[in-house]
Amino acid sequence: MDAIILEEPGQLRRVQRENIVAPPGPGEALIRIRQVGVCGTDFHAFRGEQPFFSYPRILGHELGVDIVALGAGVQDLAVGNHCAVEPYFNCGHCPACRRGKPNCCLNLKVFGVHIDGGMREYATVPAAKLHPSDKLTNEQLALVEPLSIGAHAVARAQLVQGEQVLVLGAGPIGLAVTQFALLDGANVTVMDISEQRLAFCQRMYPTITCLNNNGDGLSELQARVGDDLPTAVFDATGNPHSMMAAFNYVAFGGRLIFVGLFQGDVTFHDPEFHRRELTLLSSRNSTGADFRRIINYLETNQIRLTPWITHRTTADALVDVFPSWLERDSGVIKAVISL
Repeated sequence: MDAIILEEPGQLRRVQRENIVAPPGPGEALIRIRQVGVCGTDFHAFRGEQPFFSYPRILGHELGVDIVALGAGVQDLAVGNHCAVEPYFNCGHCPACRRGKPNCCLNLKVFGVHIDGGMREYATVPAAKLHPSDKLTNEQLALVEPLSIGAHAVARAQLVQGEQVLVLGAGPIGLAVTQFALLDGANVTVMDISEQRLAFCQRMYPTITCLNNNGDGLSELQARVGDDLPTAVFDATGNPHSMMAAFNYVAFGGRLIFVGLFQGDVTFHDPEFHRRELTLLSSRNSTGADFRRIINYLETNQIRLTPWITHRTTADALVDVFPSWLERDSGVIKAVISL
């Protein structure tokens, strides 16, 4: 069985393991992994900057898979189903799980982060974490997970029709937030420091406004909207300077939603925070309901994925190609690996 292992920061290795695949246990599914999306988590791990991470590790949590075998007690799935994998394996019994917040599970194990993930031919996963579709390709299904991060953040914000929304960061997560804000009927402005990413975002979503945040972002925004600032601001950068500056972009009575994160403290000026009566929200991972909603959007052609995939490769070429995707001018929006 082929697998690609991140031995240590900066060192990917393809290995051939013994081709012995154990049958799935009760409530489990044996899957053949076909497509793997590469995301910022994988890049951070390659650089040695990913928290809650140990080496060696098999990366990969954005997956399109086929079911090979099912364990006892599994219903509503069949061998041969194409599925997206919800890679957040929760315990089901902690206080967060009992309150219906499995994405905040106290014992959460993320596939490809805390435990070995999907850059291998076969894996056994909880069957409840598989979301089938008889209409979508495995490549499309591999992109459900990154879309779900944006979908969950937008659901947290509870947008209303016609609301003015600002998205900070035009990477894949910012694009996903933009997509679902538009589906909720919002008017969206996107800010980023990369003209290349802004141009891609504008091509994807012609009705939005794109602003360069390479100088004074607040002045750029106020030149467009005056004092009528956005009532919902999403920071998808994971950059501490952007996250702390984002408080200044929110209208009085508005919401600031942190989608990206960094390892450190966020600080803000408390009197101004109170004067504006702001609401601060965080968004963590996603849920099965997000996956099912996205698959429905894809099956009904309400989301267009083809332009997202800018780079493709195979398991044979990945070890050599992967480092080039981290280069600033690589143009990667979403890279996908065929196994």
